[in-house]
Amino acid sequence: MREGFVPWPEETADRYRAAGYWRGRPLGDYLHEWADTYGDAVAVVDGDTRLTYRELASHADGLAVRLLAAGLAPGDTMLVQLPNGWEFVTLTLACLRAGIAPVMALPAHRGHELRYLAAHAGVTAIAVPDRIGGFDHQALGGEITEVTPSVRMLLVAGADVDEKAADLRALARPADDPAAARATLDELAPDSGEVAVFLLSGGTTGLPKLITRTHDDYEYNARRSAEVCGFGPDTVYLVALPAGHNFPLACPGLLGALMNGGRVVLARTPEPGKALPLMAAEGVTAAAAVPAVAQRWIDAVAAGRHPAPESLRLLQVGGARLAPEVARRVEPLLGCTLQQVFGMAEGLLNYTRLDDPDDVKIYTQGRPMCPDDEILIVDAADEPVAPGEMGALLTRGPYTPRGYYRAEDHNARSFTPDGWYRTGDVVRLHPSGNLVVEGRSKDLINRGGEKISAEEVENLIYRVPGVSRVAAVAKPDPDLGERVCAVVVPEAGHQLTLEGIRDALAGMEVARYKLPEHLVLVEELPLTKIGKIDKKALRDIVQ
Repeated sequence: MREGFVPWPEETADRYRAAGYWRGRPLGDYLHEWADTYGDAVAVVDGDTRLTYRELASHADGLAVRLLAAGLAPGDTMLVQLPNGWEFVTLTLACLRAGIAPVMALPAHRGHELRYLAAHAGVTAIAVPDRIGGFDHQALGGEITEVTPSVRMLLVAGADVDEKAADLRALARPADDPAAARATLDELAPDSGEVAVFLLSGGTTGLPKLITRTHDDYEYNARRSAEVCGFGPDTVYLVALPAGHNFPLACPGLLGALMNGGRVVLARTPEPGKALPLMAAEGVTAAAAVPAVAQRWIDAVAAGRHPAPESLRLLQVGGARLAPEVARRVEPLLGCTLQQVFGMAEGLLNYTRLDDPDDVKIYTQGRPMCPDDEILIVDAADEPVAPGEMGALLTRGPYTPRGYYRAEDHNARSFTPDGWYRTGDVVRLHPSGNLVVEGRSKDLINRGGEKISAEEVENLIYRVPGVSRVAAVAKPDPDLGERVCAVVVPEAGHQLTLEGIRDALAGMEVARYKLPEHLVLVEELPLTKIGKIDKKALRDIVQ
């Protein structure tokens, strides 16, 4: 058992195994089963690169054995920051085969986040692209490698790989001896109760917390999601959101598509001008989007800039609440079924069902996918509220972990003594049995599905010269839902500008999506009666 991992109670785990949720097989163990079943069917499409199921298994095994030969070992952890591409899929599967747990960073992360993640997870390897746009990820990866004692290997995907780094694409060629590679990896297969992947929280208390997802629970996460969403061999699934997110990775995501013989189509951007023609060209049948992306797709079709993809049957929308006025436009304009998804990387997944009435699909965010998903809606005293009343959502279940990784203080606040996870969401129960999400009880800014900790942004802005006091709050936005607004009390004699603050934070290597996009200068911050910053009053100010 990995130190810092919080297990389910043994009697609870036994119940999940008996119910068939946990199958006792590591995720990587399924790869050759998929290859044997689906063979020459195309598994992955990335531009001109097309890999069949057999080829995908061969590439993943080749990469896995070469990682082990280079000195990595089962039980190691790897920081993975790759864009959507065949390299991401192959590396993820290779890690699952070799028992190496990937930490799913995002392409938008910079040194501020990556140095913390590398140290906190004790990673032994880092995988990055050479460049994305104008940013040199390879150089940053090299810097983090030098300052993180545990790191032994830097992997780079791209055409310009430094001599100090390992060429990920070259390492991902098919195994030299496929039978021997398969046998070696089968013998080294991890226990199904071990951590398969580390996901990142969207928490409110600073840098992301690490969420431990085991082979048992994450396999069920993808398998049951695929059942609810009707995935099968005819599914063509578009990955347009960052693939390291839980939503496009396993809800059902690319894993749910692969385990059912579907085809995964990878897009580098969800922009309508790229994504909609790609959907049409590849015959995409299912796609996942956050509300801001869904609205851009709808607007592009409505304006006649692009036709709706005729093949599209299912649009999943999650990551933030979808406004009903947008939800009701999906089916008429895109010609597909809308499925609202309310979930979290920490576990619980709620889906509207494909055959739900229109009003349920438009006005609710779904219901739990598993019969043993337990939910409580409680008041401030943790007492259950009456049906239909708003309250804080608590949950337990077979794919909701019992604690964050190496985070005792956070776990004491985020989990009850009997294992209920405090989601931080305020919800109410709809007469249909579905949940309606009313907001967040925690101080979180949801920018197009990216959850930003207000506290983290505030701590960073306090490092900017001339800042006396600061509060970060969400400013409503028609495109992204919310944007970061910094409300600042300047020190006497200092002139602060939004551009200056953004430049200072960029110099700290902070992910761009966390940078404030609005600035309000005030003489004093409003306080509550007990002396805390009054965030409600601030939100009213910045509306």
